[in-house]
Amino acid sequence: MNKVRIAVDFNEMVDVDVIMLSQTDIKSDSQGNMVILYEGMPVSLYEEAVYENGEVDYLLAEGIVIKHDLEAYPFFSHVKWFCRIDSNGIQNKPELRSILS
Repeated sequence: MNKVRIAVDFNEMVDVDVIMLSQTDIKSDSQGNMVILYEGMPVSLYEEAVYENGEVDYLLAEGIVIKHDLEAYPFFSHVKWFCRIDSNGIQNKPELRSILS
């Protein structure tokens, strides 16, 4: 089974390897399907990077869904789910333009 691919804003990082993912249990994937998030769910994250010259690249990361821990991140109480990005971090993959477009 392939991982769910979810669009994110990598400017919403709350730690070096944690990003805000969703305020609710349901999130739309890259195909428009609604998926139910759960603790430990493997996901692929992506963000379109549009440059001044009109070129589009993709920022990608892999990780797992984690439930919000209010003690660790008390300033983000509106967010229910985060994603912990794996050790490969966030990568730029311009060669995926045609696959994800």
